[in-house]
Amino acid sequence: MEIIFYTVITIYAIFLFQLLLGFGKVKSSNLTSEWIPKTHFTIIVAFRNEAKNLPKLLASLSNLEYPKENIEIIMVDDDSQDISSSIFIQWRMKNNEIDTTLLENLRLSNSPKKDAILRAMPIAKNPWIITTDADCEVNPKWLASIDALIQKNDFEMIAAPVIYKIKNNWFHHFQQFELLSLQATTIGSFGIGKPFMCNGANFAYTKKIFLELDGFDGNTSIASGDDVFLLQKAISKFPEKVSFLKDQSAIVTTKPENDLFKLVMQRIRWASKSTHYNSFYPKFLASIIFVSNAVLAYAMIAVLFGKFGWKSLLILFTVKYIFDATLILKGNSFFKLNQVTIPLTSAIVYPFFATIVGLLSLFGTFTWKGRNFKK
Repeated sequence: MEIIFYTVITIYAIFLFQLLLGFGKVKSSNLTSEWIPKTHFTIIVAFRNEAKNLPKLLASLSNLEYPKENIEIIMVDDDSQDISSSIFIQWRMKNNEIDTTLLENLRLSNSPKKDAILRAMPIAKNPWIITTDADCEVNPKWLASIDALIQKNDFEMIAAPVIYKIKNNWFHHFQQFELLSLQATTIGSFGIGKPFMCNGANFAYTKKIFLELDGFDGNTSIASGDDVFLLQKAISKFPEKVSFLKDQSAIVTTKPENDLFKLVMQRIRWASKSTHYNSFYPKFLASIIFVSNAVLAYAMIAVLFGKFGWKSLLILFTVKYIFDATLILKGNSFFKLNQVTIPLTSAIVYPFFATIVGLLSLFGTFTWKGRNFKK
């Protein structure tokens, strides 16, 4: 058994080493003094019962340092039961220099956000689409940084960074560590030429490539994945058209969850996509990540019952901790969150958390935004 466990952790370490190398291969992008805005963007935001969060998103959109005539905003109300729409209407009245539209979502599939994007797409006036979420805040130079990359290259799809805006408590830090590792993995996968993951809270693409890829055809039955499945389609057909924007000005901040149930439901929603990946690399990587966490969780329990050697556990834990911490610190080097250590408590808890989420994503259902979704 120990040999199998060592083999799993070794394979895990090899994959993370590749991603660490890839992270450094993705060049940083920065605005220059010669930059002049050119690209016209349509920002699409689907929302459901976001009255608490919309004011911050809308305020950040008001503060964009980008020509207002180059911006269109389409808000899609996904059957909100609160005053979210009224909040947007009031904001629109005070910001009439921005072209805005409010739509009601039409549910045609098992994925509300995909339906919302498809609802907005036919009326979007601009060639570039950007999706973000109602619980996010954008950087004033968000569009400027994306435009600068577009002008320098022939890209038609751009994944961009997302991070949490947290409070100083363990639960929020735990989520931040995980998101840092996911973001570092995303960047690293672009660096090694095997991108498979992105975040719909900060995702840009042309209407042209969306139509050429037949949009979300083939995965509308999957509740989430408006981002990763579109990315993976683009990578399979037009890999030279896809890039990651490694620019701090492009960072979008979002909110962590405040209770364990919502966190588990969110992570099940995320993890459930992995079984539908089309290519071998992301499927195998997702499997190795799950198995390595399951192995470590089992070993920690087995040690308590004398079924596994504590020295072997210490070796397995240390190897995984070193590679996990290095990946997280790589992410921190870009996001500049001043996090220099990874608490042992988080490193001990995470294998159990990841294993439970992974199992539930395979066999269970999840609840999101007051709705139940089947696997």
